[in-house]
Amino acid sequence: MIKSDNFSQEILKDIEDINRISVVPTILEVICLTTGMGFAAIARVTEDKWIACSVKDDIQFGLGKGGELKLETTICHEIRQSGQEVVIDHVDDNQGFSSHHTPKLYGFQSYISMPIIRKDGSFFGTLCAIDPKPAKLNNPQIIGMFKLYADLISFHLSALDKMEVTESDLVEERKTSELREQFIAILGHDLRNPLAAVYNSAQMLMRLPLDDRPQRLVRIIKDSAHRMTGLIENVLDLARGRMGEGINVSKNNNQPMREILEEVISEFQAISPARTIQAEYHLDGPVHCDGMRIAQLFSNLLGNAITHGLPETPIMVKADSNENNFRLSITNFSDQIPEEAMAQLFQPFSRGKVKPGQEGLGLGLYISAEIARAHRGKLEVVSNDKETCFSLQIPVDPSISLS
Repeated sequence: MIKSDNFSQEILKDIEDINRISVVPTILEVICLTTGMGFAAIARVTEDKWIACSVKDDIQFGLGKGGELKLETTICHEIRQSGQEVVIDHVDDNQGFSSHHTPKLYGFQSYISMPIIRKDGSFFGTLCAIDPKPAKLNNPQIIGMFKLYADLISFHLSALDKMEVTESDLVEERKTSELREQFIAILGHDLRNPLAAVYNSAQMLMRLPLDDRPQRLVRIIKDSAHRMTGLIENVLDLARGRMGEGINVSKNNNQPMREILEEVISEFQAISPARTIQAEYHLDGPVHCDGMRIAQLFSNLLGNAITHGLPETPIMVKADSNENNFRLSITNFSDQIPEEAMAQLFQPFSRGKVKPGQEGLGLGLYISAEIARAHRGKLEVVSNDKETCFSLQIPVDPSISLS
């Protein structure tokens, strides 16, 4: 018998896995009590090694956890090749094993060994027992018990493998999440100030008596800075949501909804003067909401409509309110949104297939849906082969929540 400290990491893990299964000592105890045998073990059997993973030894066989036998001296070597159990009541009376070298070498008369097959079909090792005295083993009850225990061990090994994969995935996801949050924090805080400087500088340059070409270039700088500011705000909102803070809203009564919406339209009209935006208002009474957040939502939806709508067609905006609800819809004429994209439309970083020039972070619709949710409202979309319409509905009464 050999005791080796030079096992591979895979073998050491297999030994550790068996000893992580809490029922293993009980299994070996029950086997010895039921069969009357004095030695029971779970062995890891490879193409060149036999290693004891867990042992119950009441006959001083001299083998413990991590103990190794020469593979060629064991019957388990043959079981690994055949995949079939071996059951011997009395070696001297068994024609196949009375002259076998293994019983003579280790001095046993009764022997049983059941293969342990992993759930992926690979051979792990054996559940075995020996004793220097004969025993009544070759019967359905004992064989069935060994098969049951071998399957139970295989089940636990599979569960441990799945648990390790899950834990590894969780660790990796946690690392990825931490990196993402760090990136978002840097993006939001470190870029906001210099971007504000760019925007303000462009504003000042536009007041100077510049020729047409420099004026156009300054306008491009200003418009790009405006768009980048919106992107940064969306990213920061995502970070707050993922960190458990959610979308912050500060609701107030008597929000000037028409003025809020007109200001957003004016900004986009300046950015895209060639696009037509037609607005229709039927506003009745005050709206209890966060005006800045509704402007952010509207900006996201209007920008989305301009990006994806057919250039020669108008963007239709309708806003109305009554004593119960405030409703806002943005319609653009375009191809139908694919079904697979619709299912993920309000998820972060979901953009579906986009054309060149339509790239983005895929946060606008997610943030918009979160703003609607923070107002106890809902954001919905309907799309067909002619047009796509996003519609917001929030309750005027802050105590009401839309289903």
